[in-house]
Amino acid sequence: MWAERTAALPRSARPRERPAKESLLLTEELIAQFLLEKERRGCVSDTVSGYRRHLLQLYQELPEDKEIRPGTLENWQSMLVEKGYAARTVNNWLSAANSLMEFCGRRELQVLDLPLPADDVQPELTRTEYLRLLSAARVLGKERAYLLVKVFACTGMTVRHLSLLTVEAVEENRLVLPVNGLRRIVHIPAPLRQELRDYIRREGISSGPVFVTRNGRQYNRTAVNAVIQSLARDARVSPEKCNPRCLRKLYRSTQESIQASFALLMEQAHERLLETEQLTTGWEGVNKYEM
Repeated sequence: MWAERTAALPRSARPRERPAKESLLLTEELIAQFLLEKERRGCVSDTVSGYRRHLLQLYQELPEDKEIRPGTLENWQSMLVEKGYAARTVNNWLSAANSLMEFCGRRELQVLDLPLPADDVQPELTRTEYLRLLSAARVLGKERAYLLVKVFACTGMTVRHLSLLTVEAVEENRLVLPVNGLRRIVHIPAPLRQELRDYIRREGISSGPVFVTRNGRQYNRTAVNAVIQSLARDARVSPEKCNPRCLRKLYRSTQESIQASFALLMEQAHERLLETEQLTTGWEGVNKYEM
């Protein structure tokens, strides 16, 4: 497709031929090596499958030489948009390609501009609204919805990691989440851990994921959103705010607020320490400092 576009241009408007060293040959073997490394680093199977699907699509749509050069991924981005793919879908595909370029040590070939569409901006869920969601779940007797709200707001985990919240992880109080190719250790807050243990005991869950459907399948994003949004009306919270992404956003903002308060306390404590030392060992003496 791209080769046809280039051939249709006047010779003066065609891209200049670049030295071979500037290009990267994309092969199915290279993609397989990349995916294997992702698995080794702890990526969940859904993420690896997504990478495989996106990268094979890129491979199929490349010109016959299968070379990725500066500007190649930008052209692919434009073509995907022209085909009518949603901005988030395009961003997911290009993010997979960027990750592959980083794996190959070719960051100069990455697409740097991956703006999120305006309709992807999530509204802010306040802590008061979060507490109303929990209260509504209690009044309605929806324990599973209550726990799901708490899990996302108290751990910052994503829907795709929900299957990693197992009976064993709750007992060990050690949730291992793959994040950007690394392993993030999450300790479940004590109040939430106790509630999860009580839920596990009452439901008779002996092992494996804590949250599964009636058929024993893993929850997907649509199902989780539906469970949480069932609380919206009674909690008087906009349905647009009742989803794991907004709850994770609340988790991050809460953590940032606590860290900022802690940093301020440290600064104030250090200032008081210096003032105390100045009173006893200051060069100009007590009277000078008090002025």
